[in-house]
Parts: sequence; structure tokens; C-alpha cells
Amino acid sequence: MEITENDALVIPLPDGTRLSARLWRPSSGAPVPAILEYIPYRKRDNTLPRDEAIHPWMAAQGYACLRVDIRGAGDSEGVFEDEYSEQELRDACDVIAWIAAQDWCDGAVGMMGKSWGAFNCLQTAARNPPALKAVIKVCGTVDRFNDDIHYKGGCLLGENFGWATLMMSYNARPTDPLLREDWREDLRQRIETMPFLAEIWTGHQSRDDYWKHGSVCEDYVAINAAVLSIGGWNDNYMNAPAALVKNARMAKAIVGPWVHQYPHMAVPAPRIDFLNEMKNWWDRWLKGIKNGAEDLPDYRVYMLDSEPPNACAASRKGRWLAESYPSPRVSETALRLGADGRLGGAWGVERVIATPQTLGANSAEFYPMGLAGEMAGDQSADDARSVCFEMDCPDGLALMGAAELDLQLTPDATHGLVVARICDVAPDGSSVRIAHGVLNLHHRMDPPEPLTPGETYDVTLTLDQMAYRLAPGHRLRLALSNSYWPFIWPSPESVSLRLSGGELRLPVHSDEAPLYHFDDAPPLPDPSLTTITAPFDRRERRIDMISGAEQMIVTADMGRMVNPAHGLETHSALQEVWSIHPDDPFCASCTITWDQEFRRGDWSVVTHVSATQTGDRDNLTIAGELIATLTEAQTTPEVIKRNFIAHVARKHV
Repeated sequence: MEITENDALVIPLPDGTRLSARLWRPSSGAPVPAILEYIPYRKRDNTLPRDEAIHPWMAAQGYACLRVDIRGAGDSEGVFEDEYSEQELRDACDVIAWIAAQDWCDGAVGMMGKSWGAFNCLQTAARNPPALKAVIKVCGTVDRFNDDIHYKGGCLLGENFGWATLMMSYNARPTDPLLREDWREDLRQRIETMPFLAEIWTGHQSRDDYWKHGSVCEDYVAINAAVLSIGGWNDNYMNAPAALVKNARMAKAIVGPWVHQYPHMAVPAPRIDFLNEMKNWWDRWLKGIKNGAEDLPDYRVYMLDSEPPNACAASRKGRWLAESYPSPRVSETALRLGADGRLGGAWGVERVIATPQTLGANSAEFYPMGLAGEMAGDQSADDARSVCFEMDCPDGLALMGAAELDLQLTPDATHGLVVARICDVAPDGSSVRIAHGVLNLHHRMDPPEPLTPGETYDVTLTLDQMAYRLAPGHRLRLALSNSYWPFIWPSPESVSLRLSGGELRLPVHSDEAPLYHFDDAPPLPDPSLTTITAPFDRRERRIDMISGAEQMIVTADMGRMVNPAHGLETHSALQEVWSIHPDDPFCASCTITWDQEFRRGDWSVVTHVSATQTGDRDNLTIAGELIATLTEAQTTPEVIKRNFIAHVARKHV
């Protein structure tokens, strides 16, 4: 089907703000259903390659596809307030109503997205705008506090600061002068009104109303739209698909081996023909075609097989299963933490969990994006410094679901956290992380409360979802620690936890589920961006052989690109330095820099962001600096600076 494109569409909102959009639709002009992707990541350049690998193809199937920059981002007008703000979600409903009223739309609208777009399409669906019939969410969560980049099990994640710094840089990106003559005034406004997200997010240290806003787990049945939920075992948003299948009115799920990417372009392989999966979903719920989409297996899941650990795995062995959730093929096996270090061993365990602050170097990024060493690596070095319990699996073992762990712990301080990892240990001693769970012991209850040193507490951790089959002759290992750097920011003091009992409850799968087949993903289209300098990544771990202090240094250059259609040249580069000493949680620090360039002819905007987070017993200190340099022909360059600093009280982290 012939399609037409408008890369400068303007969508007016009721308050007069205009959002910038790119539209692909059938050339016939006949009314068709519409599909909306609504995110802050600059359709003009940043998401352009992935946009062009999805929306034009879908438009050729008889849909109007829109990629919209949210208020105050990309080329859209207005002021950005925060992620998933009330304004952002109201705007989403207004955009859907505007789309449904256009003469090229037949009144039916779907919404899709990955990450930010996954969040806001679910949150918008919970508001039930009349035209919204279905959503497809990829790599998102249903619980903004317990299962997002900010906190996990009440633990402050390193990614909370990392993401806040990235958004500081992203929010300082200019609109394109070819689309907005007021680009200079708009950029001044963006920098002047920019929220200090690190301070906001770090300040909300319990599951208060701030985090409940947008957490669809508060009321799953509010969502009337049909939901297709996608996740990946190498992404930390693997829990939402099962939760939606279990609790929503109409939800189906696919969970593959993937990182934080769309499943027709993700690693590790196998990729799937996600475009036709989407078409099938949209055809059923937007066009009303009786194609059986509602009868698909509820939970199509890739069960991973034992393989050696590899933080850069391009593919993973396993098989697709046609499952439901909860599955009738899963039964619970309870295993006592034995005094002899065995799962299911003798009574009377007495161990002390007091691990070095440097444990966790192979923990992986919260949301790995590709093959740059971002996935979990060999866990054996961390296992050796943890308190471990093991079980032989002479016949192998299949697991599917979320394990639960009960622990009896006695702390010697008012703060503390515990990390549990389930690992597949091969005969050669290498260790693959199957699933993990974390708990800030303040959050053993809601609302959270400090610990009383010397008092024994019964606590329960729910680990992440998994689907994994250990090979015969491997061992299952439970590894316990109270540090996990840099995945988790350390407790505000060194802590020892006396372990006096516990039980691991495993979701054991019969390994007899029906198999499922996906078609392979077709080749991706050639990107319309031209590469001037190629991207590169580097990940280093440095150890001071005298002091024992460690650094993890992440360097990423996204390459220099130009769009030949309109000449916009872009470049961005990142460096993160995570530093800690094995015996000193107070020396934990992270410094992140982002540099971005936007050029065309004699026009340019260059931005530099530098931010640092440190902490002591009472406060986390977060400081940032933003410098933007604006240049045009025959004018003196303008430099805009803004500094940020916050001292956030450590109430529960």
C-alpha cells in the first residue's frame, strides 16, 4: 500500500500548546485506525532509526501512525514537568481525541511504546479515553516505586541518579530551527524551568502518592483497552507481563531473552517478527478483524537453557513455550536454608551476611541496551564473597515464575539491605544469574520503619520472574549479600545481618508445556541517518592495589550522524565513573558527564552536563552543572548556565 509522510505535523492542545508530530498514513486518504507513540526522545534524530523500522511498515498495512514528542521535549512547545506528570497524561488523552477527530482517522486509536512510551500508554489506558481500544507496551512496569529505575524493594538504585542526569541532558536539547523559529527562546525556557529530577526522585523514599500516581497496579481493572505486554529476561522490566496477564481484563504477554529493545531488533537472539505480531493485535482490536488474537496463549515465554555466562551474549539457547500465568504446570518446592549450606539441608543455620561494598561488579545495567557488556556476567566472584546455599540438580531443573525467600535476620544497625540471587552453577564453577531480588529492610513493612539493632525480623523477598532450565549435573545456588554496587546505592553505614533461618520457595515447572513458534524477524530497513563517525563503547573496572578502592568506568560515544533529508548533524557522548571502597559505604560516589552537539551549517547548540552524587550517614548530596552554547551566523555565541545542588535527607535509604 502506498503511504504518505508528514514530518512537520502540529497537534494543537486545548490550552494552545502545540505538539510536534511525524505522521505516516495510507496515500488514499481513506479513514483508517491510528496508532500513537508518545515520548520525549526527539523524533527528529534520536529515535528516528527505530521509528522508521516500525511506523512506515505499519502505515502500509492500513494504519495512520504518529510519533509525537511530549510537551516540552523534542520539537514540541510547553514546559516539561516530570516523567508521567498529570499534564503529560492529560495531553495524551487530548492527543488521542484530536487524532480520532481527523478525517484520515476512522475513530479507533491504539497506543504503543517502549520504556517511557510503555509507561504512558498503560497509564493513559487506565484513564480510558473513548477512542483508545488497545495498547502494546514493551519494557515497562506496573509499579513505579517497587519495579522501576528509581527503587527496587525500597533500595535506592544507582540508575535513579543515572537516569536523572541523562534527562537533564536530554531536556536541554534544542528544537530544530527548521521547525521552530522560536528555538532560542524555547531553549532558554527549557533550561530555566528544568526540574531537578534527581532531587525529586531521591526525596520520595517510600511508596507515597507520588509513586502511586501512574502505577497501574493500584487498579488493574481500570484498564479497558486490550493490552499486549512485552518483556525481556535481560531487561529489569520482566515482571510486568505476568502481572498484567494475571490481573488485567484482557492482556497477553510475550517474554523473550532480550535486553531493553523492541523484539524485532533486540539481542540476545532469537528475535521475532514483532511487526506482524503488532499487526495481528491492531487488526483485531482496531479494525475488528476476527483473527483469534484473543485466543493466543496468555503467556508466550522463552525458557532459557544453561549456557556459560556472557555479558555480551548475541544469542541465547532456549525454547518458546505457550503458557498461562499462573501455570498449572508449576508447583512450589520449599527448601530450607540448611546449616550445612545446602538448600533443603539440616536445621540450625547460623551465618553472618556482611559483604564488601564492591560486591556486584557483574550485576548488569538496570536496562541493558545492547552488546556493550551491559548484561549480567559470571557471578562466581560475587558468589565467593556471599553467603551461599546450594542444591545438586543431577536431572536438571526447570523453573518458571517468581521465587519467594523467607529470612530470619538480626541486624546490628538501624539500616540494612539484603540481596538474593538465584544462580545456575556449571561443573566448571561458572555461575549464571537466573533471577534476583532485593529488599531495603526499612521496607519490610509499609510505611517503612528503621530497624532495632539486636532484634530478629522475619522478612520476605519476592524475586524477579524467570523461565530457566538448568542442565543435568548443574547446581542451583542461592547467594545472599547486603551490598550490590553499583546496582544499589549502599546503606548509610556498614551493617552485619545475622541469618538464623530461612526458606526458599521455588516455582518448579514440569517442563511439559506446549511449544510455540514465532516467525523470524525480517531484516531491518537501512537507516536514513548517515554515519560520520561510528559509535563505540568501553566498560572498565579499575582496582587500586594499595587502598583496595574500585572504580567502574563506562564510556559510550553514540557516533556522529547526519540526516541527509534536512542536514541536521548530531553527536552525543557519555562517561560514568562509579567509585567505592570495599569497607566504606560513605566513599561511594558517581560522576556522570553528557556532551551533546546539534549542528547545521553555521548554526549549532552544544551542551555539557556534569553531575555527581555522594552520601554520608544523614544525607545524599547531588550536584549538577549544565552549560549550553548557542551559535548562529554573524552573532556572538550565547552561553546559558544552570547549577543544581540538593542535600536529600536519608530517611529510608
